[in-house]
Formats: sequence, structure tokens, C-alpha cells
Amino acid sequence: MNNVVKNAVKKVVVLGGGTAGWMAAALLKKVLAGAVEITLVESEDIGTVGVGEATIPPIRLFNNVMGINEAEFLRETKATIKLAIKFDNWRVPGEGYFHTFGAPGKSLAFCHFHHLWLRARQQGDTTSLWQYDLNYLCATTGKFAPINAKDSILELPYAYHFDAGLYARYLRKLSEQMGVLRHEGKVQQVFQHPNGDIKCLVLENGHELAGDLFIDCSGFRGLLIQEQLNAGYDDWGHFLPCDRAVAVPSERFEKTVPYTRSIAHSAGWQWRIPLQHRNGNGLVYSSAHYSDEQASDLLLANLERKALADPKFIRFRTGRRRQQWQRNVVAVGLASGFLEPLESTSIHLIQSAVVRLIQLFPHNGICQSAIKEYNQQSQLEYEQIRDFLILHYHANQRSDSPFWRDMQQMAIPDSLRQKMAIFADNGQLFREQNDLFLESSWLQVMLGQGIEPKDYHPIANNFSAEKLREMLANIQAIKQEPLAKLPDHDTYIQTMINRG
Repeated sequence: MNNVVKNAVKKVVVLGGGTAGWMAAALLKKVLAGAVEITLVESEDIGTVGVGEATIPPIRLFNNVMGINEAEFLRETKATIKLAIKFDNWRVPGEGYFHTFGAPGKSLAFCHFHHLWLRARQQGDTTSLWQYDLNYLCATTGKFAPINAKDSILELPYAYHFDAGLYARYLRKLSEQMGVLRHEGKVQQVFQHPNGDIKCLVLENGHELAGDLFIDCSGFRGLLIQEQLNAGYDDWGHFLPCDRAVAVPSERFEKTVPYTRSIAHSAGWQWRIPLQHRNGNGLVYSSAHYSDEQASDLLLANLERKALADPKFIRFRTGRRRQQWQRNVVAVGLASGFLEPLESTSIHLIQSAVVRLIQLFPHNGICQSAIKEYNQQSQLEYEQIRDFLILHYHANQRSDSPFWRDMQQMAIPDSLRQKMAIFADNGQLFREQNDLFLESSWLQVMLGQGIEPKDYHPIANNFSAEKLREMLANIQAIKQEPLAKLPDHDTYIQTMINRG
């Protein structure tokens, strides 16, 4: 009996290279192996945005699945370690706080650690919450090495800063070694089947690339998902009004720090990302408040090292493609939407889109139930990240510029308003299903932005004042203990890249 299904997905065509295209091609080929043929088409003449250089911890899972050796990865991509983001001037000018990948203290059953800390504060303890966070302690002392924690209290979650262009090149090498076929060229024409599905791409040299499933990694343009299939776009500019960025590399610092900097200005914010060979810098801003020239001048005036290139401008619309999977096209990367890089989620959204596609992969043919599930999951993911980004802007106490005053007064999604309200009332935090950000992330940003809970959980009253002080002192000592044994961050990086 012939078991071959007529509309089985055997040929996948990835349109576009860069980080999105090569992450998609690499992971699909690694996981699905011989089940599908994967072809990627890209043009050396078409540039990539290429400023996404900071990541979050799930990137390590991607690298592990790919079988990537960390020492080789650090060498190939000029990477450094990322333990946190430092936010300067976001609540008020002159102040800063950290959002780390770790969690403060050690929580009890039914009671997060910060409730114990809140009670201690009411009793006069002035210790910062971050003093109980190992990621913060390592970030601020410039220490790092992976920790094999037998107890979760000493976990040290980390991610990377890397050169996105070098990462794409590295993944291309791995992909081609696994059998991904690459075609150089620009798409001149797209043909569709009578039912509207994409049939094939025709390149300028006349070569045709037919496929059963197409992955659109063509950037903001959305050549397939939008220009051909008109999937629509939900514009979130009313929530996140920054719509421009200007980026420039600069000379590296003599000593690199294991965290990203996010420095708020009067109508936007500046990133600073340390790599082995240079610093990545940029300014995300509102074109209603800064001209391009003003933004460029502001960025260049705030570089701490010499610029290595001319400023590069990027225009974007914050939001998401209404249907990120439509017919036989799945949009990945900038073709699927854009959320500004405030919390380093751009590369993660590529990763999660590809993982979601693998989980729902239509090997026996595309069905509407899979498309619907994919789109529902991706919509929820984007909206949850959107809310987390809005929190940084909305919960500010700045009065120095119209931009920040507007952010305080703007209408926000009900989902975020409820989360802020319950935390302000009694310090409670509830993680929504599949929310990328854990309770500890929401906690650090809410406290950092000045939202002070009026109350704490009554379980925190189960300890005497003396016992509570003893518990907190012990936790702080446990968190401090590894610091003396850990090498400097740069020493760790150098040791790794010198490995054979």
C-alpha cells in the first residue's frame, strides 16, 4: 500500500538569511533531519538590521539542541556573558536598578521571598532586595563562571551578548554541514497556487524554488506574509511610541561588564552592549520628539569610546503581524512583528517561533487547527512581552519631559493594569501561562520603577523579628559565598576562547 500523503510537507523554503533565516534553517534541519529538505535563499546585496546583540537565557537551550560547543561559540561570535540589564534614569534621572536573570533570596511554599524582605523593611532593615540576588552580585563585581548548583538558591542563569552577523554566519556554516541548501539571489517574482498558497519563488537569475511550506524571514517588508498574503498588522505605537533607532559600534572597554546597559533619555533610551571586539550602541527614540539628527547627535555625545562607523538609522512600527502563519507561509523574525529591544527579546522571538513551528509541524499536510493554535500562541506571547515593555515606560516618576509625562498618563492594557494593581496593594505576583518573564522579572522592574507594595503576605509574620533577621542574614551569606571563588568575567572569556 502506498502511504505517501499527497500534500505532505517535504520541502521547506526559507526566504531571507540573517539571524532569523539561519536560526530557522538550522533548528529545523537539526530536529527534523531527513524528514524534510530545507532550502534557504538570501542575497548578499540585501543588508540585515543586525543590531540585536543581547539575548536571554533560552538561547542556551537553542545552542545546546544544536550541539554547539560553548567555547567555540564564544570564539566565533565574539560573545561575552550577560547576567542582567541595568536600567539608568528610568524611574527618575540619576537613579538606576537591575533586572537580572536570577531571583532574589529563597522563596517559601506559597510565599515569595520578597514578602519576607518587605516585612523586614517595615522593621527598619535597609538592605536592598538585589543584595540577595547572585546574578546582581556577580554582575556588579564583574565575576562569572557557570555554577553547578546543588541548591536552586545558587543558580546563576545567564545569556550572551554576541555579534549577530557573526552568529548568523556561524549558523550558516553548521546548517550547510547538515545539508541545508543555500541559494544566492533576489526574489523577482512569486507564484501562487489557485487556492492562494505560495507555489514557488523565482529568482532574478530565473531559478525557481518550489516548496510545500515557506518561512518568511524577509524582515520588515514581509515579502510573502504581507505583500503576497496580506496578513495584516496590529500597530502598538499608541502603547510603545518609539518608532526609530540609530545604532553605531564603538571601541571596546578595557574591561567588559557582564550586563547590558539601558540608559533613558528625554524621549527614548540608549543601549550599550559589550562584546569582545567592540561595543554595540544605539538609541531607540520617538520621531515625534527627536529628529534623526538630534538622535544621532545625542547618541554620539554619549558614547564612552570612539565610534567605529557612521550611525545607521532604522525605522520600525511596533506591533505584530495579525496572522503569523497564513496558508503555507510562517513569518519569523522582523517579518512577524517588532518589539523594541528593551528586554532583548528579538532573537528569542525567532527561537520561540521556530520551536512552535516544530511542535506543530504539518508533516502530513497543513491543517487549519495547527495554524489557529500557532497564531493564538504567538499572539499571547507578543502581548505578554508588550505588557512587560509598557511597564518600564508607564511606571515612571519623571517630570522632566513631555515624553515621560505622556507615558505616565497613557491608557494601558487591562492585563497590565491588573498586574500592577495587585502588586501595589499586597505585593502579589502571578505569572500568566507561558509568560516569558518570571515573577522575579516583574518584581524587579516594578520595584525599580517605584511601585511600592502597601502590604505583604501574612506567611511572612510566621517568624519572629529575630528569626527573620537571622534567615535573611543566612541567605545573604549563602549568596555572597561563591564570589570569592569565581574568576573575573574577562578571565573566564579568555580562558574559554583559548581552549583548543
